[in-house]
Amino acid sequence: MTAKGGPEVLELRETPWPEPRQGELLVRVMATSVNPIDVKLRSGNGRIDLQPPAILGYDVSGVVEETGHGVRDFRPGDAVFYTPMVNDQGTYADYHVVPETMVAPKPVNLSHVEAAALPLAGSTAWDALMGRAGLGLGDTVLIHAGAGGVGSLAIQIAHAAGARVLATCRPESADLCHDLGAAITIDYRSQDFVAATLEATQGRGVDVTLDTIGGDTLARSLLCTRPFGRLVTIVNTTGDLGPAFLANQTVHFLFLARTRATIEALRVLAERGQLRPVIDRVLPLEEAANAHRLLEAGGMRGKIVLTTATTEAEG
Repeated sequence: MTAKGGPEVLELRETPWPEPRQGELLVRVMATSVNPIDVKLRSGNGRIDLQPPAILGYDVSGVVEETGHGVRDFRPGDAVFYTPMVNDQGTYADYHVVPETMVAPKPVNLSHVEAAALPLAGSTAWDALMGRAGLGLGDTVLIHAGAGGVGSLAIQIAHAAGARVLATCRPESADLCHDLGAAITIDYRSQDFVAATLEATQGRGVDVTLDTIGGDTLARSLLCTRPFGRLVTIVNTTGDLGPAFLANQTVHFLFLARTRATIEALRVLAERGQLRPVIDRVLPLEEAANAHRLLEAGGMRGKIVLTTATTEAEG
C-alpha cells in the first residue's frame, strides 16, 4: 500500500527478507485472502490508522520456512494457517513472520487455497458466536449476510453447535445458505427481516443475533431478539441501542483477539467436515488491486483468495 486511497495504491514491490525473532516463525505464504478490513485500511476509513508504505493482508496458509529461537511446537516444513495481528507487515507477500502462539497446523483435508479462506473470517465468527454470545444447543440465531465471508462460516459454526439458524441473504444465495446449515433464509431486499424473524420464531425472537453488515442493522435487530438475548456486531453501527436496556439484552462489540485456541477450533471443525470455506474466486497476488475492486462492488459469495508465485509453481 503506497498511499491511502483506491485500489490503485496497491503496488507489487520487492521488500527486505523478514527474519524471525524469538518465539516466531518465518512462513512461506502459499495463499492469503482479501477481507473488508484490508479495504478499510487501504482507504483510511478503518478504526486503525495504518500508515503507508505497508503490506496488507491478514490470512495465511503456508509452510514453515524457518523458526526463531525458543520455538517449540513447529519445525521447518510444517503446513500451518493463521490470522496475524493487524499491522504494516501483512500477508500479501511471499513470506511472513508470526508468533507461534497464533498458529495452528493446517487442516489436513484442506488445500492451502481453501485453508487461507478460514482464519480471519472463521475466527471472527467463532469468537462472536461461541466466545461472546455463548451460543449453545437449541438456541436460535440470526446471522446477517449469511453468504458473506464471516456469515458463511458463522452459519456452519452455529449449525455444528446445535443451533437453529436464520440467515439474511440475496435470493441467489439462499440455496448456498441452506446447504451450509441455515434452516430459514430471509431476502433482505424484499422482506422486512424483523417481521420475518418474528414470524419464524412465533413472535419470540432469536436468542442470538450476529451483525456483519453495519448501519442500523444492529439497532433494528434488537426488535427481533428476545428479552435477555445476546447480540454481537463486528462492524460500525448507527441507530438507537437504548431498547436493549429495557429488554435486558446484551450487546457485544467485537474486535478479534488472535489466539491459537480459536484457530485450533477451526482446524478441528474443518477436519471433522463441519466447516468448509466458501470461495468466490482465486486470483494471483499481483491482482490484489482487482480483488479489492471486486470486494468493494459487493455480492461476493464467500472469500476471494490470493495465491503466491510459490503456490502457482507447485500447482
